[in-house]
Amino acid sequence: CVLCGRTDDCPEKYGEKRTYVEYHLTVHYYCLLMSSGIWQRGEEDEGVDGFLITDIRKEVNRAAKLKCNICKKKGASIGCVAPKCKRSYHFPCGIQKECIFQFMEDFRSYCWEHRPVQKFPEKESGGTSQCTICLDLVEQLPLYTVLKSPCCKNAWFHRECLQYQALSAGIFFFRCTVCNNKDKFQKEMLRMGIHIPEKDASWELEENAYQDLLQCYQHCDIKRCLCKKGRDYNEPDSKWEIKRCQCCGSRGTHLACSSMKSWEQNWECMECRSIFAKSGNYSKKKKHFLAASEKTDGTTCLLEEPSPKCPRQSPGSQRNFLLQSPKIMCQNNLSPCSHLELPASNRMAMSLSPLMSNRNSSWRKKHLRKQRGEVSNILKELKLQVNTKTTRLNINAENIWNSALKGFRQRSFSPTNTIEIKFTKCKNRSKTDTSAASKHRFFQLLMFHLQNSSLFEGSSAKNLSLDFQAVKENLYFEAGKMIAVSLVHGGPSPGFFSKTLFSCLVYGPENVKPALEDVADVDVAQTIKMIKYANSLSSLQSTIHDCYEFLAAAGCLRPVTALGDKDVLVNEILIHHVIKRIISPLESFRQGLKTLGVLEKMQMHPDAFSSILCHKPERLSAETICDLFTIHSSSDVNKVEGADFWMGYLQDVESGESVVTLEDILLFATGSFSIPPIGFDPEPTIKFLHIRYPIGNRLLHCLELPVTKTYEQFKSKMEFTIRNTLRIERE
Repeated sequence: CVLCGRTDDCPEKYGEKRTYVEYHLTVHYYCLLMSSGIWQRGEEDEGVDGFLITDIRKEVNRAAKLKCNICKKKGASIGCVAPKCKRSYHFPCGIQKECIFQFMEDFRSYCWEHRPVQKFPEKESGGTSQCTICLDLVEQLPLYTVLKSPCCKNAWFHRECLQYQALSAGIFFFRCTVCNNKDKFQKEMLRMGIHIPEKDASWELEENAYQDLLQCYQHCDIKRCLCKKGRDYNEPDSKWEIKRCQCCGSRGTHLACSSMKSWEQNWECMECRSIFAKSGNYSKKKKHFLAASEKTDGTTCLLEEPSPKCPRQSPGSQRNFLLQSPKIMCQNNLSPCSHLELPASNRMAMSLSPLMSNRNSSWRKKHLRKQRGEVSNILKELKLQVNTKTTRLNINAENIWNSALKGFRQRSFSPTNTIEIKFTKCKNRSKTDTSAASKHRFFQLLMFHLQNSSLFEGSSAKNLSLDFQAVKENLYFEAGKMIAVSLVHGGPSPGFFSKTLFSCLVYGPENVKPALEDVADVDVAQTIKMIKYANSLSSLQSTIHDCYEFLAAAGCLRPVTALGDKDVLVNEILIHHVIKRIISPLESFRQGLKTLGVLEKMQMHPDAFSSILCHKPERLSAETICDLFTIHSSSDVNKVEGADFWMGYLQDVESGESVVTLEDILLFATGSFSIPPIGFDPEPTIKFLHIRYPIGNRLLHCLELPVTKTYEQFKSKMEFTIRNTLRIERE
């Protein structure tokens, strides 16, 4: 090895020993990682895992002047990071002398005198315990060779046993062998010098290890199979494609037999529903719910029965309620109105004048705008935590989720670091787009992926789904963390949360009353409707008898002696299916949203955050764009005439008299299709200059516009430049 001078080939101790014939170079991986004067300045496929060959040679020359304090030979490339400590040593010598090397962040090393030591009460020391890995005895003393679990009182390990375990399990499976804690355990072990490689577990990499599990179940188990070609018929990408139970995989259904769409992934067989329902601690007593004014915005729909979330109105008070509420129209972000027969008083309420509707719609937009302004200030306050230290994420736009997940899980990632995005596998690799535009595009793709992922279910307003694989891989936590980071770092908001999901996050699931539109599973929704709309006691009892297995699995079986009992039953089913069933994913998601203090602010300002998490950004208008940009001009430019041309052009674009859209103009100037919740930093500006064509400076969010004699010239130049610039970018 050019750094330590040893010929030993022991990957467990010194890392993989690699020889590069073309460079006449042999090096231990750990010697390279821990050397004090070298950094990874290249890509992963450059040099030796990102360490450039020229940098390695410089480090060898630097180390050649330093004498090892242990073996007294030259070439000591590693130094103790403790202040005023000038000890240097080779990596193998440091291991022999019981130095500690931290394989995280800045890859710090500590000599035998300044190394970190685990602290624990005196009453726990002095005895003997059993290493929970090798089961041999271990002394309960603060020794280099002994480590204690930070999460379990009586869990002790040999350092060597832990290191072998970490190398085998990798970062995804290395955890406390007693309590299965991962985060706290890994953090302490990294501090104490255990190397946890960023790789999958060794048993996962074994070829054909799970060959017996690759046989797919292909059979429709629904009671009434609709397929004329039989239960075993499977035609991919059609309504006769067989979907397997997402929990056990040993039951199936044709898409058509369960009224599923081709993109829906969440289907559970009756047996799995029963098992999962029985595994929880379900209380039969009625919960206390928050008042509607505390957790909803009062939105209702004239064509459907008032939601259980809203206080019920008597027929006589319905008109009065509509006149008082600013939100009387069906909103696009709510579920479609069901055409039910209405009482006469409700039909009368529908005859309110268009003027009243327009006023309410205008009031609602102004209210949302005000709330989003409040959110912007809150997020700017949270952004003060972000420092200038940069973390770069290499993102593949075609595989946005996996590359984002890898980036967020890398050890160097911190939510408080400035994030820099580099899109890989681009045609033009010579240009590294590290601007805010690239970052916004990344977060935009990420939010779109989350909206359509298996972590959420529903049409437009989504709740969390139950994906056992995602729970196992802690993906709900990562999703919450990504959303929090997107909001604070200038990305878009998700905008697809249902009111129920938002209320669970803010007020706690025990204080939320879900509604029928929160149920995404077609079978469950149909069952609830049959119970809810039963018009006689006999039909209600018949329905309950038909759904006996489902109700038993949900823990909702109750004696029904009157027709009015159906309301309590429906409520219990909704609480089970929408809330209790996903309580574990919900808690993980909440923990992720705590990143950078976002969840705490949500709970302090629920109305403001509801405007960005439960609503899509409002469509851009000429007025919005005009207010967004501040106009500057030099002294020799007629600012008034330029501003007139600019505002006139925005009006033409808004009215459809242009080949570009307002979104195109915003994208041209800032690199973003929409205004992020936090706003733009720096704030967008316009400059009128003596130039031929407009220029969009996305780094400064500055739109440089040409001075022209006529409006027609101004419009022509704007459309030519914006259309062609965006076309070239898309290509």
